[in-house]
Amino acid sequence: MSAQKFYATGKRKNAIARVWLSAGNGDVVVNKKLSMADYFGGAMDERLILKPFSLTETDGKYNVMVTLKGGGKSAQSEALRHGIAKALTEIDPEYRGVLKKAGFLTRDSRVKERKKYGQKGARARFQFSKR
Repeated sequence: MSAQKFYATGKRKNAIARVWLSAGNGDVVVNKKLSMADYFGGAMDERLILKPFSLTETDGKYNVMVTLKGGGKSAQSEALRHGIAKALTEIDPEYRGVLKKAGFLTRDSRVKERKKYGQKGARARFQFSKR
């Protein structure tokens, strides 16, 4: 099992996280070179991203290698959490119930609404002048 890798894709808004889990000591490598703290800085809380591990009691048992693209840091962190949760269900289907209850397996499909022609934005209109 040491050489076995488990893959999953996590998504949120326009962010895509390609996640590989392998047996290890809990290291997280982002885009083949950075640690999670270096990539996200102090903006993202690591506990929220790694919550699937604590829920399934697998803290420090798996190394995470992730490729992130698109979106902003917040969307990327949620995409990463989604990908980790999906990869954990690949490892052991027993984790599915716990992760589903926490809402980590559901893809958050809310995306930005497109701007419409003849308007200022998606819903905002240009100011109307009677005179």
